[in-house]
Amino acid sequence: MTPPLEGRRVALLEAQLADEAAACVRHFGGVPHCVPAVRRAAHFDQVVPFIEALSSGRVSVVVFMTGVGATMLLDEAARLGRLEETIVALRQTTIACRGPKPAAILNQHNVPVQIAASEPYTTRELIEALASINVHDRLVAVVHHGERNRPLAAALSARGARLEELSLYEWALPDDLAPLKTLVREIVDGRVDAVAFTNRIQCRHLFRIALQLGLTAALTDALNAGVIVAAVGPICADALHDLGVAADVIPARPTMEAMIGALAEYVDLTRGDEVME
Repeated sequence: MTPPLEGRRVALLEAQLADEAAACVRHFGGVPHCVPAVRRAAHFDQVVPFIEALSSGRVSVVVFMTGVGATMLLDEAARLGRLEETIVALRQTTIACRGPKPAAILNQHNVPVQIAASEPYTTRELIEALASINVHDRLVAVVHHGERNRPLAAALSARGARLEELSLYEWALPDDLAPLKTLVREIVDGRVDAVAFTNRIQCRHLFRIALQLGLTAALTDALNAGVIVAAVGPICADALHDLGVAADVIPARPTMEAMIGALAEYVDLTRGDEVME
């Protein structure tokens, strides 16, 4: 039986899990083309004030958006020699997580998670989950992902919460932009069969490079025509929509593995339609 992605060149913009993403594509017979679209830039200046606020008991709720944010916070606390202090303080607060990844990191340190967003783990589900607790006049710390989550901050502020916001990292463009520039040209020239996006920053960065090259319209046309576009979840798909691109593939579960599997299924089904025609 022919693998569904056999011979298909799939562009992967993932930086942190590039090897895993490439392995998934190969599993279905595809040819991975890895071009990271982001670079993680760390910002640790907020960690000490946060630990002190947490240890003093002033923080009532801590919201973790990503596993990366949880890991970076605990790693920096360890580097400062304050990991145990941080863990003890976290155990005495109400913990909320947007998805399973930060919860898994915290569980490794026996930090219980009281509030968890349901699938597909977007801001909407997190806000709904947080509605079960009283945040009025309470200090709520939000450990953001690669950019500040304005809708979440606005929703908590509207309920009277006092916010302590930590942005421990941001997703910047790679230092070397040449591979991304080449990828934009390859997509426009029809030398890529599919593009898989695992977060909305990748979408924005790809189009930022296209703008620099004067190829924004050409990139949009290519992604809406011959190139199959896979988005890991609704947030990513919405970002693409805002850029004028309709995602062809959105998996039921917002994971990289599910996305590549859904991409393979989509190619297999459309290939069958082409044969019938």
